[in-house]
Amino acid sequence: MSEALKNARRIVVKVGSSLVTNEGRGVDAEAIGNWCRQMATLAHQGLEVVMVSSGAIAEGMKRLGWSSRPTELSELQAAAAVGQMGLAQMYESQLSRHGMGSAQVLLTHADLADRERYLNARSTLLTLLGLQVIPVINENDTVVNDEIKFGDNDTLGALVANLIEADALVILTDQKGLYSADPRKDPAARFIEVAQAGDPALEEMAGGAGSGVGTGGMITKVLAAKRAAGSGASTVIAWGREPDVLLRLVAGESIGTALVAGTAKMAARKQWILDHLQIHGAVRIDAGAVAKLSQEGASLLPIGVTAVEGEFQRGDVISVCDAQGQEVGRGLASYSSTEARLIVRKPSSQIAGLLGYTHGTELIHRDNLVLL
Repeated sequence: MSEALKNARRIVVKVGSSLVTNEGRGVDAEAIGNWCRQMATLAHQGLEVVMVSSGAIAEGMKRLGWSSRPTELSELQAAAAVGQMGLAQMYESQLSRHGMGSAQVLLTHADLADRERYLNARSTLLTLLGLQVIPVINENDTVVNDEIKFGDNDTLGALVANLIEADALVILTDQKGLYSADPRKDPAARFIEVAQAGDPALEEMAGGAGSGVGTGGMITKVLAAKRAAGSGASTVIAWGREPDVLLRLVAGESIGTALVAGTAKMAARKQWILDHLQIHGAVRIDAGAVAKLSQEGASLLPIGVTAVEGEFQRGDVISVCDAQGQEVGRGLASYSSTEARLIVRKPSSQIAGLLGYTHGTELIHRDNLVLL
């Protein structure tokens, strides 16, 4: 278990509503301050940290004087709109106290289902991390419908972990971790210290929602860990008020329940690329580009591309072929076929001038490229 976070360099931290709002009594400045202090410490140590925070609806309920969670969609959206103000202000003030910049990012599941929006969100988050800014992410509850009824930020945390290729997902909750049964009902319940993410037995152990404040429960955390493991990220479920929980986890201490991914991060991502049955197009590259890809592990730059075949969009999986048409690799295109045809055989320094914008210097980044 100690290895789940000890070697992680990019971490997604998710905190639930009951923790953020002290069981619905309003934004808990002390608790958020503690997590922000720990995240800032990790960032100063060179780690990249993203926060996925629940609590907007609960904070909005408190500000509006509502004692129970409403059922009308419009009222839930209104509570989210009111509460998001306080939530963002609290994270900004607490992170700035420790010398860290912050950014608010509101997402919906639809943003991560649409490939173009997915890539835009990914680029934004990676740019923020490169600028040593800690993104604070919440679901955009003011505009969603199904997500606000059935969604949960455990799932969003896993989706964000996949989005940015995080090494680990930490889910901070109001319980110690995962038990074999509900410990509040079964005194013989056994605590699970470590297990394989995606093990079907875990879903049988997990119960329903544990709080009247949030929408999740242990089952959503188990399913989130399963989802995160698909991209090679391990998950730790731990009590959010454990002193210095993030610092101690990264130091290698065993806290909470570790649900370990069975596949290495890069292996999982590249297998996902290889598993695509539908290839949307192809590019042909010259002998020099073939050599650089195979011998140096380089990215594919436009200057090495001789032709673009078929029609594809940014983010589609395309084939990389040599001059004879032999497939030498597959990868995620950083540019559409229309854009690619304008920049082939051109140095990367000319991309912005030719297109009026840039998605990066590579047609396919080496992290998104699998050689055959």
